[in-house]
Amino acid sequence: MTTDTSRWLACDTARPDARIRLVCFPHAGGSAAFYRGWGQSLPEAEVYAVQYPGRADRFDEEPPHDLVQLAAGIADALEPLADLPLAFFGHSLGAPIALETARALQHRGIHLAHLFASGSRDAPLPDLDGPEEDPDQLLEDLVRMGGTDAEMAADPIFQEIVMPYLMADGIMFHHYDMTPEPVLTCPVTTIVGDQDDDADLRPWSALSTEPVQQVGVPGNHFYLIADPPYSVLRETLAASRPGSR
Repeated sequence: MTTDTSRWLACDTARPDARIRLVCFPHAGGSAAFYRGWGQSLPEAEVYAVQYPGRADRFDEEPPHDLVQLAAGIADALEPLADLPLAFFGHSLGAPIALETARALQHRGIHLAHLFASGSRDAPLPDLDGPEEDPDQLLEDLVRMGGTDAEMAADPIFQEIVMPYLMADGIMFHHYDMTPEPVLTCPVTTIVGDQDDDADLRPWSALSTEPVQQVGVPGNHFYLIADPPYSVLRETLAASRPGSR
């Protein structure tokens, strides 16, 4: 693994015999640690988690400001791993980042086997309000959605460390202007909690030439903290056709 790839990607369970690699994209304010343990629970795949700049072991870097540029950097890091088919799992903000990374790779001739858009519904794009710039409201929303507990959100150290890149992620998302093309060539599965009123809305059925499956699960926007969708991933990855270059 090159230095650049190791800076962008974390893999805590190497699987030399895997037939597919699953790349997981965190939500706004999230880091690669959110997917810790997924590699052990998904023996069918070698699991990588994306580490965005500005957090965890990349805390000394500027948080990303342009979602498409962020995706291009991730694509650079993933290109050496495309000797095996790639599948993407993006939760919330991670879903559009996964989309743009898939587009960047497809431009280079690397086509995904599958894209999982978690916390995202197949629906027309909404009219977005401006980014939330009130730190207290951001924390309140994070707690309400189940992204963290109230005690942790009230911790001044947590606020000092997390708030800068949480706010930067929100601003990046609200400045992102998704284009309808290029269209993906892989199947898409959306996974949404049945109590999720905060899901990302994206016209997935128009963003791929392949079928879009919609899966409902119990829970709110952060359903996957208590119950990761391992069974959906296993079943779908087992049936996925290999990607191609």
